[in-house]
Amino acid sequence: MGRVVALDYGKKRTGIAVTDQLQLIASGLTSVPTSNLIDFLKAYVQEEKVAQFVVGEPRQMDNTPSESEALIAPFLVRLKKDFPNIPIARHDERFTSKLAVRSMVEGGMKKKQRRNKALIDEISATIILQDYLNTTK
Repeated sequence: MGRVVALDYGKKRTGIAVTDQLQLIASGLTSVPTSNLIDFLKAYVQEEKVAQFVVGEPRQMDNTPSESEALIAPFLVRLKKDFPNIPIARHDERFTSKLAVRSMVEGGMKKKQRRNKALIDEISATIILQDYLNTTK
């Protein structure tokens, strides 16, 4: 089995989370500038067996795609082109940023640490991935 890699895609930064080899537990990996994302993924895939990508799907409360979906669509085309043998799934990412901040507060992080947007993106990717695992496994 390979790892599942989740991406919380953003205009400036993308949070990344991965599973263990058995695809049971999601863990935050890092956040990278979105401009470096494909290069980061290429290097990661060289080191680790990746079974699937899960890309967050931003939706409005009425279940329609949010504005940021327009940014994600071209990225998905590029991802499929650069990694044709790795399937891509989408998963609802509503409220993940709020849940990420809440988990930071509940975890006792200081206010200064909670302002770290890269960490919020990484935790959001982890929440997307764990929720995906919970609903598909």
